[in-house]
Amino acid sequence: MAGVTTFPEVVPVEETDTKTQRQPPYAVVLHNDDLNGFDFVVTVLRKVFGFTLEKAVDHTLEAHEKGRSVVWVGPLEVAELKADQIHSCGADPAAAAKGVQPLRVTVEPLA
Repeated sequence: MAGVTTFPEVVPVEETDTKTQRQPPYAVVLHNDDLNGFDFVVTVLRKVFGFTLEKAVDHTLEAHEKGRSVVWVGPLEVAELKADQIHSCGADPAAAAKGVQPLRVTVEPLA
């Protein structure tokens, strides 16, 4: 059979149930403390997150009144980076003589 082209047998690919799973989001939570000054907390939030003055004040007030405020939500790696950036800002220089620690933040899975 001259001129006849033959094709290899096509075998269908088996489907698998593998699906890409997304990581659950994580929250950066600012905790209240009575040593770092209000203005310092607002300044840190604006610096790390780029918040407007109003938004930074709102989060600072929420942490002060309720004990905590979720200031950011996203992937774990970025949440950890944001928490590290907050810690790297140090403690309020105006209260340094009191042995003040950096702002307390935690990274928590968003339930």
